[in-house]
Amino acid sequence: MLLGLLATSCQITETIHLNQDGTGRIETESLRDEHSYMQLAGENYSKEEKFEDTTYVFKDFITKYSETFSKLPASEKAIFQKYATVNVHIKKSSYEKEFRTKINQNFDKISAVPDLYKTQEYADDLEHNYALTAEEHYYSVSYAFDGSLFKRIVKITDEVELKKQQDKISELKTRVANFKINQSYVLKYYFPRKIKSVSNANAKISEDKKALELQFLLSDCLQNPESTNLEVILE
Repeated sequence: MLLGLLATSCQITETIHLNQDGTGRIETESLRDEHSYMQLAGENYSKEEKFEDTTYVFKDFITKYSETFSKLPASEKAIFQKYATVNVHIKKSSYEKEFRTKINQNFDKISAVPDLYKTQEYADDLEHNYALTAEEHYYSVSYAFDGSLFKRIVKITDEVELKKQQDKISELKTRVANFKINQSYVLKYYFPRKIKSVSNANAKISEDKKALELQFLLSDCLQNPESTNLEVILE
């Protein structure tokens, strides 16, 4: 799926609104860049016929596939439960030329937020009674906030898979080198107090110093996920 995002030329935005008491909201949005995709798809672009407009809360999947869920070991049940309040909206319309997936969650503390990038795979696991396919992701994303220090923590979980994906991405980069392709990965974070310092010098801090925006190339993030680690110290 991750490579698929790259191959279809996607823009991903991760937005976090953090309150002083540690509560907040997180959203990831994947949007297919139509101009870029048109170049890659060529004549197949106009032949595309797809329509899907789906909205669900993850706990609906747990309820609907309760038979599958009930047979899982406690450790796997605990993973799925972390996603219970995650909302998903998928829209794929070749008529309106809009391909967008929004995944969001309100949280009481950001350390309890699961890796939202695995949400759809976990939903598929429940629906089709698969093993945990999302664990095939070769890195994990988590967060921490103690009131003054915010952390985005990316860890490599599978070195062998990382190497495989790096090779595939290098090959893909070569294939699309002659196209003008937009494949951005943007972090937009809003804080309750002014930002004192940010670990990544490329971060653009807002005028009121309470927000930042940080942009990467999606291919760079997939080749080196740990490059998106971030620490923000608030005043």
